[in-house]
Amino acid sequence: MHDALIYDDAAQLAEVAAPWLLAGLAAGDVAVVATGPDTADALRAAVGDDPRVLFVPRHELYRSRTPTAISAFRRLADEHAATGSRARVVGEVDFGASPADWREWQAYESVINAAFADAPLWGLCVFNADLPAPLLATARHTHRRWAGPTGWAPNPDFVEPDAYLRALPVPAEPLEATVPTLVGDAIGDHVGLRHAVRALLDGVEGPPDVLEDFLMAVDEMTSNAVRHGTAPAELRLWSAPGRLVATVSDSGSGLDDPFAGYGPAHGADLSRGGMGLWLARQLCDHVTVRHDDRGVHVRLSTSWS
Repeated sequence: MHDALIYDDAAQLAEVAAPWLLAGLAAGDVAVVATGPDTADALRAAVGDDPRVLFVPRHELYRSRTPTAISAFRRLADEHAATGSRARVVGEVDFGASPADWREWQAYESVINAAFADAPLWGLCVFNADLPAPLLATARHTHRRWAGPTGWAPNPDFVEPDAYLRALPVPAEPLEATVPTLVGDAIGDHVGLRHAVRALLDGVEGPPDVLEDFLMAVDEMTSNAVRHGTAPAELRLWSAPGRLVATVSDSGSGLDDPFAGYGPAHGADLSRGGMGLWLARQLCDHVTVRHDDRGVHVRLSTSWS
């Protein structure tokens, strides 16, 4: 289950979430809190510092990228499923600072309805009422039920994940309106292109691990476009101080599954492949898939300071 609470202040949040956590403990569930520090402090006081409530730093579960967060929550659920218990989690996403950051986590809030449909996990996502309007709209559209002081109620504004994800806007990327630093047209040899990307990145001043991750993501997506897409496959790559953006395109209609890349395509059997987009989502800050009359376009971007 995946429910939501929009709160005006910490006292209101604690009034709803603390009894829910304690009721879970009484029923044999595991209680977990993964929120911002102010929210965690309010809940810790409201449960009377009960040692059975596990307070986890938000970044340890949500991580910095959405597939990693999904994997972390799945491990949490699996750990407790083995003992016959269920995990109740009060979670508070850090949506980040930019519309591109927001979109990653807006998609996550919808994806997990499908990702955890059969998992022994009951999530209560909490949203500060001061969040920007698009994020509060996400709360309304990605949770089947509302939580409040008088109990839980169905959410009439819920949108099924497939429809929500397909309609979620892709923010504009200003660099795409400029001249690319590297162009690869009609890619036939993605290995040779990888060497060209490597040479370009060798001249970029940035953290070596970030640059290596970006190289791997570009390589995965160009390989995927050549092997599984419709020719011609193309690459456009932009480099700016502290930022890299690449768009990999082909002329087909693949990657039409809105859930693609939020887990390996063939589950735990990684030998069967299907990991390209999943890896890219873990290696880059932002990954979007767009379709138009020219084909499919995967945009990758990474920033550092």
